[in-house]
Amino acid sequence: MELAYVCEWEKRPKSTHCPSIPLVCSWSCRNLVAFTTDLKNEDDDKDVSHMIHIIDTEHPWDVYSINSGHTEVISCLEWDQSGSRLLSADGDGQIKCWSMSDHLVNSWESVLSSSLDGDPIVALSWLHNGVKLALHVEMSGSTNFGEKFSRVKFSPSLTLFGGKPMEGWMAVTVSGLVTVSLLKPGGALLTASESLCRLRGRVALADIAFTGGGNIVVAATDGSSSSPVQFYKVVVSVVSEKCRIDTELLPSLFLRCTTDPLRREKYPAVTHLKFLTRENSEQVLLCASNQSGSIVECWSLRKEGLPVNNIFQHRSPVVGEKQPTILKWRILTTTNDLERVSAIALPKLPISISNTDLKVASDTKFCPGLGLALAFHDGSIQILHRLSLHTMGVFYGSSSSNQRPGDESAIKRQRTGGPALHFKALQFSWTSLALAGVDNHGKLHMLRVSPSMGQVLEMNTTLRHLLFLLEYCMVTGYDWWDVLLHVQPSMVHNLVEKLHEEYMRQNQALQQVLATRIVAVKASLCKLSTATAARACDFHAKLLLIAISSTLKSLLRPHVLNTPDKTPGDRLTEICAKNTDTDIDKVMINLKTEEFVLDGPPLQSLQQLIQWVGDFVLYLLANLPNQGSMVRPGFGFMRDGASLGMLREMLVMIRIWGLLKPGCLPTFTATSDNQDSMQLLFRLLTKLWLCSRDDGPPQDPDESLIDECCLLPSQLLVPSMDWLPVNDGIIVKLQGKHPLRLQFGKASSLPGGGATTLEVFTRSPGSQKMDNLRCVHMGVCPTEESKACTRCGCVTMLRSPNKTNAMKQWEQRWIKNCLCGGLWRRIPPILT
Repeated sequence: MELAYVCEWEKRPKSTHCPSIPLVCSWSCRNLVAFTTDLKNEDDDKDVSHMIHIIDTEHPWDVYSINSGHTEVISCLEWDQSGSRLLSADGDGQIKCWSMSDHLVNSWESVLSSSLDGDPIVALSWLHNGVKLALHVEMSGSTNFGEKFSRVKFSPSLTLFGGKPMEGWMAVTVSGLVTVSLLKPGGALLTASESLCRLRGRVALADIAFTGGGNIVVAATDGSSSSPVQFYKVVVSVVSEKCRIDTELLPSLFLRCTTDPLRREKYPAVTHLKFLTRENSEQVLLCASNQSGSIVECWSLRKEGLPVNNIFQHRSPVVGEKQPTILKWRILTTTNDLERVSAIALPKLPISISNTDLKVASDTKFCPGLGLALAFHDGSIQILHRLSLHTMGVFYGSSSSNQRPGDESAIKRQRTGGPALHFKALQFSWTSLALAGVDNHGKLHMLRVSPSMGQVLEMNTTLRHLLFLLEYCMVTGYDWWDVLLHVQPSMVHNLVEKLHEEYMRQNQALQQVLATRIVAVKASLCKLSTATAARACDFHAKLLLIAISSTLKSLLRPHVLNTPDKTPGDRLTEICAKNTDTDIDKVMINLKTEEFVLDGPPLQSLQQLIQWVGDFVLYLLANLPNQGSMVRPGFGFMRDGASLGMLREMLVMIRIWGLLKPGCLPTFTATSDNQDSMQLLFRLLTKLWLCSRDDGPPQDPDESLIDECCLLPSQLLVPSMDWLPVNDGIIVKLQGKHPLRLQFGKASSLPGGGATTLEVFTRSPGSQKMDNLRCVHMGVCPTEESKACTRCGCVTMLRSPNKTNAMKQWEQRWIKNCLCGGLWRRIPPILT
């Protein structure tokens, strides 16, 4: 493990951020991290605001701080499965549901709430939606994604008509109540509360897990190690439009340390209680502590045969009768005496723990998902194996995060000063390759967790591990930022090639589903290396190309109602693929032009997208002679037959529409008045496409084509393509081993430099700013509010300037996510 970056608060004259007690932190599958602090007024000790802070890990300084409105300290934070909604609960029984305002990661609002006045919340969880995957390390070498990542049969906690999972949340209070709030389809909230058992008692700690049958299991303890840890089954249902909760007592357990004569009174308090995974209610982790130390125990629920009295053993057995069984908690393993534990993080990666999977993981040194993290009061973190609890890795945080190399005075100050720096909250990322921790000074730390836990591996094995996790993110839709933390520039080319090979081995249906996602993953990888940065431009251009192509094709309508199997778009693709003529008008003859008849307004409103297609084709062809030893933007398209064919189809569509509405045609500046620009571009594009068709071996462009492309700049004015701006995120800055020190609210504290020095990325101060989605210029100093993608840096205006339906439909496609699938964040005008 090693520290990647630390983000700290700016010192203010009248107020200060300090960690709340308890301090909570939560990491979503979209790489959003939420944590809490208390904002104290130095002039008035009673003036305390309970704050929730939300960051995306790529721009940690751009923190969005919410004055939560909670009257007591926030005790729980919980993201939903989509990573777009957040629950918060406090010591007064208030539960609030937060969602993004305008789908921006730095703008949140409370939309729903429930409360149990005066009854503090000790555990909180969203109801399960029934989606569960298992990641099989044994099958990591398989060519089938379905074998690597299998869907596990798992029932939702509650279903609507037709089996659709019902959304909602569940909480456990300190007085022993369980409360459930259900989100009805109309937006109303249905709430009910019930006691966990007839004899209600104090609940100091609790956790919630789910079973495959749709039931919920609650573990609870009163905080004393000498008391039993109780388990309850909770069943939620809706009867006559009312929420009903049924509870049932399950087998309980006593901690092993309380039955050990040497440790009976050594650890009086239970400080942590966690199910090992959210979907496994049969394994639980317990931590008992005193003022200076802790001990951790791992327990498992097993089915055991019930011994029968000798009197009944001699009777004749009944056919089909089985020995009675009973569920009983058995201890799996326990640690030795440890330093006092301050926080625990459990893995979210759903790795299969079958014997064969564990053996392959051990042989290949694949560790993600197998380790849990313990943070100690001395500032260190240990990664322990989730089943054996043996140490897999150690991080000594105090020395590496508090001081510069060789700064001995910092060590002396730490020994003689106040409490040592240690983590109060800790969370694993969704692939378990990173840890986010908040310390007792309110600073956010981001740590890399090696896939092999620091064990030396061959390069091919390391690539295979990273490729396996990238494929998992691609299939699930989870963000892959934490995987990129471990990708070195020298690995990028091989990873991109291997990812493409694995993708091409999947069936056609799955390829279609993952078509844009794999392009986005490749773009993220290519930004990490100077040698491949130009290819990142190509991948982003391909995303835009795919989107524009599908939008333009969706405008086509069959001229008769009895629609055949093939859509007009499919027929266009088929005809263009078969017809290799370089004359665009001859290709048009084979098409049913009545399917292309559209009203004028939609065509005119999409002219800016059509113009981008024309400019892009001209740029590609004009730069064909320049593609030499140095890879330039556009190089990736020269042998991409599918993309060139897509451009060719769009030129045919545009040509037909130009006959109906000349105003929609792309505008070119020609040196000759009688120059047919579309005809010229189509002819050259077809020649290039013929060299890279999928049905034949790739060929180099012939000399005549290169000569004609050399003449293009003298015939048409070649536009300067405005590629995506340099992403101002932090991932390209983390290639070195030295941790970065950042400050919340100050992007300028980020060190300079980056992975790319290409001329195409540079911008002069007086250059036009570009709306990368609408393909329009916003001016040198835009006055419109803008938003940028957290992943690729794509910039677009926040409010739509368009009035036509066709363009509004285009914009609605990207209201929640960018072309690459990244989230949006609001940016001030000066940064656009």
